[in-house]
Amino acid sequence: MVLLYGLLWRFLLFLVHVKRAAVAWMRVRLRSWRVRLWERTIAALFLPVSVSEFPNYQKKTTLNQNANRLSGNRTGTNPSRPLADGKALEKLPVHVGLMVAEEELSYTDIASLVVWCMAIGVSYVSVYDNNGVFQKNSSHLQEEILRQQQKLVGADESKHSVELLNTDQDQHFVVSCRPMLKVLSPEDGKHSIVQAARKLCHSVENKERSSKDISVSMLDDLLRESKNIPDPELVVKFGPVNSTLGFLPWHIRLTEFISLPSHRNVSYEDLLGVLQRYSSCQQRLGQ
Repeated sequence: MVLLYGLLWRFLLFLVHVKRAAVAWMRVRLRSWRVRLWERTIAALFLPVSVSEFPNYQKKTTLNQNANRLSGNRTGTNPSRPLADGKALEKLPVHVGLMVAEEELSYTDIASLVVWCMAIGVSYVSVYDNNGVFQKNSSHLQEEILRQQQKLVGADESKHSVELLNTDQDQHFVVSCRPMLKVLSPEDGKHSIVQAARKLCHSVENKERSSKDISVSMLDDLLRESKNIPDPELVVKFGPVNSTLGFLPWHIRLTEFISLPSHRNVSYEDLLGVLQRYSSCQQRLGQ
Protein backbone atom coordinates (compact mmCIF):
# COMPACT_ATOMS: atom_id res chain seq x y z
CA MET A 1 0.00 0.00 0.00
CA VAL A 2 2.87 2.36 0.81
CA LEU A 3 4.41 1.61 -2.59
CA LEU A 4 1.06 2.30 -4.28
CA TYR A 5 0.71 5.66 -2.52
CA GLY A 6 4.28 6.51 -3.49
CA LEU A 7 3.63 5.74 -7.16
CA LEU A 8 0.38 7.73 -7.05
CA TRP A 9 2.18 10.71 -5.48
CA ARG A 10 4.88 10.65 -8.16
CA PHE A 11 2.24 10.45 -10.90
CA LEU A 12 0.36 13.45 -9.48
CA LEU A 13 3.63 15.39 -9.17
CA PHE A 14 4.41 14.56 -12.80
CA LEU A 15 0.99 15.91 -13.87
CA VAL A 16 1.62 19.14 -11.92
CA HIS A 17 4.99 19.66 -13.65
CA VAL A 18 3.44 18.98 -17.06
CA LYS A 19 0.71 21.51 -16.33
CA ARG A 20 3.27 24.13 -15.23
CA ALA A 21 5.34 23.62 -18.34
CA ALA A 22 2.27 23.89 -20.60
CA VAL A 23 1.04 27.06 -18.89
CA ALA A 24 4.52 28.64 -19.06
CA TRP A 25 4.79 27.82 -22.76
CA MET A 26 1.35 29.31 -23.47
CA ARG A 27 2.21 32.46 -21.51
CA VAL A 28 5.42 32.95 -23.51
CA ARG A 29 3.64 32.49 -26.83
CA LEU A 30 0.72 34.76 -25.87
CA ARG A 31 3.03 37.47 -24.52
CA SER A 32 5.22 37.34 -27.63
CA TRP A 33 2.17 37.61 -29.88
CA ARG A 34 0.77 40.57 -27.95
CA VAL A 35 4.10 42.41 -28.02
CA ARG A 36 4.49 41.94 -31.78
CA LEU A 37 0.89 43.07 -32.40
CA TRP A 38 1.35 46.17 -30.22
CA GLU A 39 4.64 47.10 -31.88
CA ARG A 40 3.13 46.80 -35.34
CA THR A 41 0.11 48.91 -34.33
CA ILE A 42 2.29 51.68 -32.91
CA ALA A 43 4.53 51.61 -35.97
CA ALA A 44 1.52 51.93 -38.29
CA LEU A 45 0.07 54.88 -36.35
CA PHE A 46 3.10 56.96 -35.42
CA LEU A 47 6.02 55.89 -37.59
CA PRO A 48 4.89 56.07 -41.22
CA VAL A 49 7.64 55.25 -43.65
CA SER A 50 7.52 55.90 -47.35
CA VAL A 51 7.52 52.88 -49.61
CA SER A 52 10.75 53.92 -51.29
CA GLU A 53 12.62 54.17 -48.00
CA PHE A 54 11.15 51.04 -46.37
CA PRO A 55 13.89 48.54 -47.39
CA ASN A 56 16.65 50.76 -45.97
CA TYR A 57 14.60 51.43 -42.84
CA GLN A 58 13.99 47.73 -42.27
CA LYS A 59 17.65 46.90 -42.76
CA LYS A 60 18.72 49.61 -40.31
CA THR A 61 16.18 48.42 -37.72
CA THR A 62 17.43 44.85 -37.96
CA LEU A 63 21.03 45.91 -37.56
CA ASN A 64 20.19 48.05 -34.54
CA GLN A 65 18.31 45.19 -32.88
CA ASN A 66 21.20 42.80 -33.41
CA ALA A 67 23.70 45.35 -32.13
CA ASN A 68 21.63 46.04 -29.04
CA ARG A 69 21.28 42.34 -28.29
CA LEU A 70 25.00 41.76 -28.69
CA SER A 71 25.84 44.77 -26.58
CA GLY A 72 23.53 43.67 -23.79
CA ASN A 73 24.92 40.15 -23.89
CA ARG A 74 28.68 40.39 -24.09
CA THR A 75 30.02 43.89 -23.47
CA GLY A 76 30.12 45.94 -20.30
CA THR A 77 26.72 47.50 -19.63
CA ASN A 78 25.93 50.45 -17.42
CA PRO A 79 26.64 49.04 -13.92
CA SER A 80 23.79 51.03 -12.39
CA ARG A 81 21.15 49.66 -14.75
CA PRO A 82 20.72 46.15 -13.23
CA LEU A 83 20.36 47.59 -9.74
CA ALA A 84 17.78 50.11 -10.98
CA ASP A 85 15.89 47.37 -12.82
CA GLY A 86 15.84 45.25 -9.67
CA LYS A 87 14.42 48.10 -7.59
CA ALA A 88 11.74 48.72 -10.23
CA LEU A 89 10.34 45.19 -9.87
CA GLU A 90 7.34 44.74 -7.60
CA LYS A 91 8.91 41.61 -6.11
CA LEU A 92 12.40 40.18 -6.54
CA PRO A 93 13.13 36.52 -5.82
CA VAL A 94 15.63 35.90 -3.05
CA HIS A 95 16.74 32.59 -4.57
CA VAL A 96 16.88 31.98 -8.34
CA GLY A 97 17.70 28.58 -9.83
CA LEU A 98 19.29 28.24 -13.26
CA MET A 99 18.44 24.75 -14.55
CA VAL A 100 20.09 23.72 -17.83
CA ALA A 101 18.34 20.90 -19.70
CA GLU A 102 20.56 20.91 -22.77
CA GLU A 103 23.31 18.68 -24.09
CA GLU A 104 25.90 21.41 -24.79
CA LEU A 105 26.76 23.60 -21.83
CA SER A 106 28.12 27.14 -22.10
CA TYR A 107 30.11 28.31 -19.08
CA THR A 108 30.27 31.84 -20.49
CA ASP A 109 26.51 32.23 -20.78
CA ILE A 110 25.82 30.73 -17.34
CA ALA A 111 28.48 32.98 -15.81
CA SER A 112 26.83 36.01 -17.42
CA LEU A 113 23.46 35.00 -15.97
CA VAL A 114 24.97 34.61 -12.50
CA VAL A 115 26.63 38.05 -12.66
CA TRP A 116 23.43 39.70 -13.93
CA CYS A 117 21.30 38.05 -11.22
CA MET A 118 23.54 39.26 -8.43
CA ALA A 119 23.93 42.71 -9.96
CA ILE A 120 20.13 43.01 -9.99
CA GLY A 121 20.01 42.10 -6.29
CA VAL A 122 19.31 38.36 -6.11
CA SER A 123 20.82 36.95 -2.91
CA TYR A 124 21.07 33.27 -3.87
CA VAL A 125 21.67 31.68 -7.26
CA SER A 126 21.73 27.93 -7.92
CA VAL A 127 23.24 26.44 -11.06
CA TYR A 128 22.07 22.92 -11.96
CA ASP A 129 22.45 20.42 -14.75
CA ASN A 130 21.23 16.82 -14.81
CA ASN A 131 24.71 15.30 -15.22
CA GLY A 132 26.45 17.40 -12.58
CA VAL A 133 28.95 18.78 -15.11
CA PHE A 134 28.97 22.29 -13.64
CA GLN A 135 29.58 20.90 -10.16
CA LYS A 136 32.45 18.71 -11.36
CA ASN A 137 34.02 21.72 -13.11
CA SER A 138 33.16 24.37 -10.53
CA SER A 139 36.64 25.92 -10.71
CA HIS A 140 36.18 26.50 -14.45
CA LEU A 141 32.83 28.13 -13.74
CA GLN A 142 34.41 30.34 -11.10
CA GLU A 143 37.07 31.53 -13.55
CA GLU A 144 34.42 32.33 -16.14
CA ILE A 145 32.37 34.27 -13.60
CA LEU A 146 35.39 36.41 -12.75
CA ARG A 147 35.99 37.01 -16.44
CA GLN A 148 32.38 38.01 -17.07
CA GLN A 149 32.40 40.34 -14.07
CA GLN A 150 35.10 42.43 -15.68
CA LYS A 151 33.12 42.62 -18.94
CA LEU A 152 29.64 43.16 -17.54
CA VAL A 153 29.99 45.20 -14.33
CA GLY A 154 33.42 46.75 -14.89
CA ALA A 155 34.41 49.01 -12.01
CA ASP A 156 31.68 47.54 -9.76
CA GLU A 157 33.16 44.03 -9.83
CA SER A 158 34.53 44.48 -6.29
CA LYS A 159 30.95 44.46 -5.04
CA HIS A 160 30.49 40.96 -6.42
CA SER A 161 33.88 39.33 -5.76
CA VAL A 162 33.66 35.53 -5.76
CA GLU A 163 35.35 33.24 -3.27
CA LEU A 164 35.31 29.45 -3.74
CA LEU A 165 34.79 27.48 -0.54
CA ASN A 166 35.35 23.71 -0.36
CA THR A 167 33.68 21.51 2.23
CA ASP A 168 33.39 17.77 2.74
CA GLN A 169 29.83 17.68 1.42
CA ASP A 170 29.42 20.37 -1.18
CA GLN A 171 30.92 23.36 -2.92
CA HIS A 172 29.58 26.87 -3.08
CA PHE A 173 30.68 30.38 -3.87
CA VAL A 174 30.11 33.24 -1.45
CA VAL A 175 29.79 36.64 -3.10
CA SER A 176 30.62 39.58 -0.83
CA CYS A 177 29.44 37.54 2.19
CA ARG A 178 25.81 38.14 1.17
CA PRO A 179 24.89 36.74 -2.26
CA MET A 180 25.70 33.06 -2.62
CA LEU A 181 26.09 30.78 -5.62
CA LYS A 182 25.36 27.07 -5.18
CA VAL A 183 26.46 24.59 -7.84
CA LEU A 184 24.05 21.66 -7.63
CA SER A 185 23.72 18.20 -9.12
CA PRO A 186 21.11 15.39 -8.83
CA GLU A 187 22.99 14.14 -5.75
CA ASP A 188 21.86 17.27 -3.90
CA GLY A 189 18.19 16.38 -4.52
CA LYS A 190 17.08 12.79 -4.03
CA HIS A 191 20.32 11.81 -2.32
CA SER A 192 19.79 14.39 0.42
CA ILE A 193 16.28 13.01 1.05
CA VAL A 194 17.70 9.50 1.37
CA GLN A 195 20.37 10.69 3.80
CA ALA A 196 17.80 12.51 5.94
CA ALA A 197 15.55 9.43 6.01
CA ARG A 198 18.50 7.24 7.07
CA LYS A 199 19.36 9.66 9.83
CA LEU A 200 15.82 9.46 11.17
CA CYS A 201 15.84 5.66 10.98
CA HIS A 202 19.14 5.47 12.86
CA SER A 203 17.81 7.77 15.56
CA VAL A 204 14.81 5.47 16.04
CA GLU A 205 17.05 2.39 15.99
CA ASN A 206 19.27 3.94 18.66
CA LYS A 207 16.14 4.88 20.65
CA GLU A 208 16.99 8.56 20.45
CA ARG A 209 13.41 9.23 19.35
CA SER A 210 10.22 7.27 18.81
CA SER A 211 8.83 6.41 15.40
CA LYS A 212 5.69 8.31 16.42
CA ASP A 213 7.76 11.49 16.69
CA ILE A 214 8.78 11.37 13.02
CA SER A 215 6.82 13.86 10.92
CA VAL A 216 7.04 15.79 7.68
CA SER A 217 8.17 18.90 9.53
CA MET A 218 11.02 16.96 11.15
CA LEU A 219 12.22 15.70 7.77
CA ASP A 220 11.85 19.23 6.41
CA ASP A 221 14.09 20.60 9.20
CA LEU A 222 16.79 18.02 8.46
CA LEU A 223 16.79 18.82 4.74
CA ARG A 224 17.01 22.55 5.36
CA GLU A 225 19.92 22.09 7.75
CA SER A 226 21.84 20.26 5.01
CA LYS A 227 21.23 23.04 2.43
CA ASN A 228 21.25 26.15 4.64
CA ILE A 229 19.65 28.21 1.87
CA PRO A 230 16.03 29.31 1.32
CA ASP A 231 13.79 27.52 -1.15
CA PRO A 232 14.05 28.90 -4.69
CA GLU A 233 11.14 31.20 -5.53
CA LEU A 234 12.03 31.11 -9.23
CA VAL A 235 13.70 28.50 -11.43
CA VAL A 236 14.63 29.44 -15.00
CA LYS A 237 14.69 26.28 -17.13
CA PHE A 238 16.73 26.30 -20.32
CA GLY A 239 16.02 23.74 -23.01
CA PRO A 240 13.16 21.80 -24.61
CA VAL A 241 12.79 19.17 -21.87
CA ASN A 242 9.60 19.60 -19.82
CA SER A 243 10.93 18.16 -16.59
CA THR A 244 12.53 19.34 -13.35
CA LEU A 245 15.30 16.74 -13.87
CA GLY A 246 15.62 16.07 -10.14
CA PHE A 247 16.26 19.69 -9.16
CA LEU A 248 15.85 19.82 -5.35
CA PRO A 249 12.51 17.93 -5.36
CA TRP A 250 11.75 18.74 -1.71
CA HIS A 251 12.38 22.48 -2.02
CA ILE A 252 10.30 23.41 -5.11
CA ARG A 253 6.77 22.97 -3.80
CA LEU A 254 6.06 26.69 -4.16
CA THR A 255 8.61 27.47 -6.88
CA GLU A 256 7.64 29.31 -10.06
CA PHE A 257 9.15 27.72 -13.19
CA ILE A 258 9.71 29.83 -16.30
CA SER A 259 11.21 28.34 -19.46
CA LEU A 260 13.54 29.82 -22.05
CA PRO A 261 14.50 28.03 -25.28
CA SER A 262 18.24 27.94 -24.54
CA HIS A 263 20.91 29.32 -22.24
CA ARG A 264 23.29 29.79 -25.15
CA ASN A 265 23.55 33.40 -26.41
CA VAL A 266 21.10 34.49 -23.73
CA SER A 267 20.88 38.26 -23.18
CA TYR A 268 20.31 40.53 -20.22
CA GLU A 269 16.93 41.47 -21.70
CA ASP A 270 15.93 37.78 -21.66
CA LEU A 271 16.72 37.50 -17.96
CA LEU A 272 15.01 40.81 -17.15
CA GLY A 273 11.91 39.64 -19.02
CA VAL A 274 11.78 36.48 -16.89
CA LEU A 275 12.10 38.49 -13.67
CA GLN A 276 9.36 40.86 -14.84
CA ARG A 277 7.07 37.90 -15.51
CA TYR A 278 7.79 36.52 -12.05
CA SER A 279 7.19 39.93 -10.51
CA SER A 280 3.74 40.20 -12.12
CA CYS A 281 2.59 36.62 -11.46
CA GLN A 282 0.14 35.85 -8.64
CA GLN A 283 1.15 32.96 -6.40
CA ARG A 284 -1.91 31.65 -4.57
CA LEU A 285 0.16 29.25 -2.42
CA GLY A 286 -2.44 26.50 -2.54
CA GLN A 287 -5.43 28.76 -1.98
